[in-house]
Amino acid sequence: MKQIKVFAAIAIFLAADQISKAAAVMSLKGREGISILKDIFELQYVENRGAAFGILQNQQWLFFVITVLAVALLTFAYSKLPDEKKYRPLRFCYVFLCAGAVGNLIDRIFRGYVVDFFYFKPINFPVFNVADIYVTVSMAVLFFLILVYYKEDDFAFLEKRKQG
Repeated sequence: MKQIKVFAAIAIFLAADQISKAAAVMSLKGREGISILKDIFELQYVENRGAAFGILQNQQWLFFVITVLAVALLTFAYSKLPDEKKYRPLRFCYVFLCAGAVGNLIDRIFRGYVVDFFYFKPINFPVFNVADIYVTVSMAVLFFLILVYYKEDDFAFLEKRKQG
């Protein structure tokens, strides 16, 4: 039952990402950016064939392999988590990381590029999308959890399973 809830949560967040991208294609493609906060934030259609800051352009096969391996590794790690409340934040990170990774993977497979549309003008930040938000925020939370929140003993279950 728990796996069904996790899969449903991933599917819901994945759907939100894909719906937002479809809306961006319909509303923004072929048009000038739409200013939301003058000279600060706008919606701007971009077809991203690489990663952030334009690196690794047209290397879709590499992104496919990395994404599949990352989701497999995350799923394996998730399956090892003890069924305790204190690991719930790690479960949330798993859901968002998978939804974000798969959301962009779907774009790469079916479009050949990722649809990006959020743009912060003052800092010339790369244009990004909902899946990117999922990945970035969950990675920041994950680093915080591992470096600050959890203690070494909280991961003792990894050693117990190795020995047993």
